Amino acid sequence: MNVSELARKLRVHPKKMLEILPEFGFDIGARAVKVDDRVADQIMKAWRRIKFVLEEREIKEKEKQKELEKQQRQESGAEIVVPQYITVREFADLLQMPINKLMLELMKNGILAAQNEKIDRDSATIIAQELGFNVRAEEKSDNHVANDSVHTADLETALKEGSVPRPPVVVVMGHVDHGKTKLLDAIRNTDVVAGEAGGITQHIGAYQVIWTNPKTKEQMPLTFIDTPGHEAFTVMRSRGAKVADIAILVVAADDGVKPQTIEAINIIKAAKLPVVVAINKIDREGADLKRTRNDLSLHGLVADDWGGETPVVEISAKYNTNIDKLLDTVMLVADMNATAICAEPDRAAAGTVIDARVDKGQGPVATVLVQTGTLKINDPLVINGEIYGKVRAMKNYRGENILTAPPSTPIRILGFKVAPQVGDVLDVGKSVGASEVNLRAKRSAQSGAEQRAPVATEDDDDENKHQWYNVVVKADVLGSLEAFIASLEKLKNDEVGVKVVGKGLGNLTADDVELAKATGATIYAFNVNASTLAIQMMEAGGVTMEKDKIIYNLLDHVKKKLEKMLNPELVTTELGNFKVVATFRTEHNLMIVGGRVETGKLVRGCLVRVKRDAEVIGKGKLIKLQVAKQDMNELPAGTEGGIQFEGKLRLEVGDVLEAYQEVKKDKKLVLSS
Repeated sequence: MNVSELARKLRVHPKKMLEILPEFGFDIGARAVKVDDRVADQIMKAWRRIKFVLEEREIKEKEKQKELEKQQRQESGAEIVVPQYITVREFADLLQMPINKLMLELMKNGILAAQNEKIDRDSATIIAQELGFNVRAEEKSDNHVANDSVHTADLETALKEGSVPRPPVVVVMGHVDHGKTKLLDAIRNTDVVAGEAGGITQHIGAYQVIWTNPKTKEQMPLTFIDTPGHEAFTVMRSRGAKVADIAILVVAADDGVKPQTIEAINIIKAAKLPVVVAINKIDREGADLKRTRNDLSLHGLVADDWGGETPVVEISAKYNTNIDKLLDTVMLVADMNATAICAEPDRAAAGTVIDARVDKGQGPVATVLVQTGTLKINDPLVINGEIYGKVRAMKNYRGENILTAPPSTPIRILGFKVAPQVGDVLDVGKSVGASEVNLRAKRSAQSGAEQRAPVATEDDDDENKHQWYNVVVKADVLGSLEAFIASLEKLKNDEVGVKVVGKGLGNLTADDVELAKATGATIYAFNVNASTLAIQMMEAGGVTMEKDKIIYNLLDHVKKKLEKMLNPELVTTELGNFKVVATFRTEHNLMIVGGRVETGKLVRGCLVRVKRDAEVIGKGKLIKLQVAKQDMNELPAGTEGGIQFEGKLRLEVGDVLEAYQEVKKDKKLVLSS
């Protein structure tokens, strides 16, 4: 087998492969061209182990370098001043650190934020201190500003102080189309998938089921949170993990560990959640259970029957195979972590907003997971020290009205004056001293017509380099709006980018169309419609709207638009050299000369560079080739013939014409890191 063919199969550069192999007992020579087939088979079998060792070594080297940088900062006394809230981009500038490296550090700590998303001071302080910086808080005279992190800390403290067992909250995570919703479908014996566009979960859904202990016949409720698996919902997935007690990681047996599976594993680890792996689709042809388990072990999830600590259950959600076994395993894990799965049902309710939307008939509504206490009708809806309204009605996941919601209950609440943000903490106990929410300010911040912050901030130099594609984004719920805009931020390279000139919730309005018309923007509507007036205005004003119920169809449309804006790539192919030995005829911008093709070939219609005394003095085009008065399409090396040269330059005997072709090739969007 050729060395280059072996390297191609291993997906590594041949030179690098030859450098690596001797360390692992395969010394085939630094300049080897071929390798014995038997040795090649041995190398391919050992490559997974070799690759794992190399990756581990690279990780250790990076950690060592990071620790060295941290030590240098500590020794130099590097200090930064962090405000109450700071965007990821501003934080990267403050740390003098590449933004992609900072986002990786944030992800390791369970924070998945886009460049222009704000993080609080507490989160920024933890990251900065881990990197070796001394952190000083920015002094502010206004102490009335609500601090999200304080409310989050209060909720965590309340959960730790709970003494009464509550139903465990289970988050279902994994790669898109690996069967997460189908698994819940099997558990609940309902058809959720049919109600989702394209079979893809578009919002966080929370459901409760009753599990019956097979031994004692005791019944216990289980709360499940189904998080979307497509990469556009990274933020929503991470928030799903923060409110859970146990994670089920769904991996398809015929597809294995994929990028979003790895991302889910990182979120689970950052949230320090006990995890149960469900290897799904074992009924499929091509299911490889051994490979799937091996891939999981490479990411730190070693199956318990392989000597590890991760419970693994092989299931088929489609045929209800081993679903009972999976639930039994989840409850066993819950029993092992029983001390942490407690609450205090008699206190005022507190929980987390996991979905929010503006309903046309009911106004602002939110799905809240009650984590401690009991929520009742007429309780004040206190979020971040502000009263957003009071509970007018509560509905469970079946749509049934309920009067009380104990811990671990997911409920849909009616009574908000304005929709909260996904991830906000609801704490009824903070009603004393809380102020009424400023409706005008909140609605202004959320409306598509008034919100004009661009996705990417840019300086003057950046502005000159880029072409910007303006968009107005409307979505049905805050989580989807946030996820869509976070995905748009990634659609940028050195030539083009996206600017969100307007965003908001609910159906498209006349104000949105006016904004799009004024800024030359395209409207992207996810799961919402347009009013009759808005449609008429779009038709009259030539405003384009793209509407879809699947978010990445809209993303694909944006990507195609950006690719059309890219300047085509000019690919130059060198052909050959022609030496002029005689000139026959000269006209305006046209000459007929004779000579010999010394290297390569000439092609009719090709371009040429004219070299005189080894220096390029001009360019032209060959519009005709002849040999013995016969027209030719090509002249190969060694051929003597005549050519018709088009160009302003006057050719002389001894000139060398370098022939080449230029082809315009459409570029594909390569995302910047």
